[in-house]
Amino acid sequence: MDQRNLVAVFQAQARRLGPRVALRHKRYGLYNDMSWDAYHEQVEACASALVDVGIKPGDRVGLLAENRVEWLIADLAIMAAGAVNVPPHAPLTARQVHYQFQETGVRRLFVSTLSQLEKVLQMCAELVDLEGVVVMDGALSSSPRNIAEKEAMSWDGFLQRGRLALDRNREELARRAASLGPDGLATIMYTSGTTGVPKGVMLTHGNLLSNACATNQASPREEGAVVLSWLPFSHIYARTLDHYLGIVAAVPLCLAESVETLVQNLAEIRPTHMSSVPRFYEKVLAAVAGPECGDRLGAIFGGRLDWLNSGGAPLPLAIAKAYQEAGLLLLQGYGLTESSPVISFNRKNAYKLETVGQPIPGVEVKIADDGEVLTRGPHVMKGYWKNPQATAEAISGGWLHTGDLGCLDADGFLTITGRKKELLVLSSGKKVVPTHVEGLLVGDPCIDQAVVHGEGRTFLSALIVPNWPNLRASLAASGFTENSLATTALANHPAVYQLLERRMAKLLADVSPWERVKKFVILAEPFSIAAEELTVSLKLRRQVVLAHHASTLASLYQ
Repeated sequence: MDQRNLVAVFQAQARRLGPRVALRHKRYGLYNDMSWDAYHEQVEACASALVDVGIKPGDRVGLLAENRVEWLIADLAIMAAGAVNVPPHAPLTARQVHYQFQETGVRRLFVSTLSQLEKVLQMCAELVDLEGVVVMDGALSSSPRNIAEKEAMSWDGFLQRGRLALDRNREELARRAASLGPDGLATIMYTSGTTGVPKGVMLTHGNLLSNACATNQASPREEGAVVLSWLPFSHIYARTLDHYLGIVAAVPLCLAESVETLVQNLAEIRPTHMSSVPRFYEKVLAAVAGPECGDRLGAIFGGRLDWLNSGGAPLPLAIAKAYQEAGLLLLQGYGLTESSPVISFNRKNAYKLETVGQPIPGVEVKIADDGEVLTRGPHVMKGYWKNPQATAEAISGGWLHTGDLGCLDADGFLTITGRKKELLVLSSGKKVVPTHVEGLLVGDPCIDQAVVHGEGRTFLSALIVPNWPNLRASLAASGFTENSLATTALANHPAVYQLLERRMAKLLADVSPWERVKKFVILAEPFSIAAEELTVSLKLRRQVVLAHHASTLASLYQ
């Protein structure tokens, strides 16, 4: 198979697989199949239209949309036209989207809905390079019209334009695809901003393709595999492990409708594989906690799983063990946007649940003198967009500095012990890795979320979000008679504090004395994306959370 670029691999698979199913997606309440032939036809039409409106190799094209089949088609079409995809996360505000589009100078833009178009309209005057917008849904006619002095066209109309122009553009598309080498820029993806201002990560065709191929080589999908995808394609985790790996492995990719319908979609698709984040696995486990947990878990995931992937954040060991005891193999991996993303992961036939697995083929990992994880290989980004200083700080001698702390065991399994910048130092000089303590806490079925605090303080404190249904059940079992109280009242009830205090003491019984939480605050509502306390990939924005509750936490030390 031609592995010069992602476009060549996609085209080769489409020619080889033709009428076989490439994608499954919901339309009018039912799952519909799209063949490789139909997939390729729409990608080619979209790429032809991009050429026809004047997109040149290297131009940046924006893609602002929720997960949908058009996202996948537009992504491949942008690359087939030799352009660079800039895909902000769909929930971002107009100002956040504007930052990415203005910095990269996007010339054309795909948006999913009229509400996403409204974000663009708020900033059109400032996006001086933007020439036109394609709207996937909505009331736009097929013929072009002007919106805020920018050409606007419907998705169907845009593809039809490409079909009509295909004969005259086919040779140009072939020339562009042939000229794309491994070093050709494929996308600019902005970091989630958990630790500062988002930076545009430049990933090449070689970065993304090598990562998908190496991941598939290390742990190939077996014949008959079916993948259900729900994490945002605007995040590198799903984009590589679901989208590109699906193309490389020729595995049908099934799109979940939304987070809200995910359990229903699991029952409909009955996947053999799914990638997700620890937060999802924690919530599912908490929902089925109790007798016959294993049977209920198996039923939720459809009954024919081979294994589950976990990434994007640390997976608490207690959660992985609970799934294993229930007969479901939940394997954790590790990576970051700057590494395309996979650096290491556990394999079905070689895993240690307490680790993030062994490096994938072609990827090197070493531990620096200060404990930081460094990695080198074809997966390492080209650099940060228009930010040579940040690039030089991140990559030295070919080694990417991940910012994570970790260690390698004798078998080459990598364990992540914390973030270099998130290491807490108490006033005594004792150091604490907050994610380690938090991972132990959320292993309890009565605790949904936990954030540990204590930089420069004499002891650790924490913000605790209970799993309210499980907590109410535990309270009832202990004879508590006020279970009908609202969560806001229960959060301040002494009996609730005492119950959680006892459970937390058991959870942290085996850690060092300075790693134990001495005081905590119970929160009635969970941390959320809307409050900017979680990224769209459900990573914790620690500094935002701590800032929101600064005065409450400070009162614990008075």
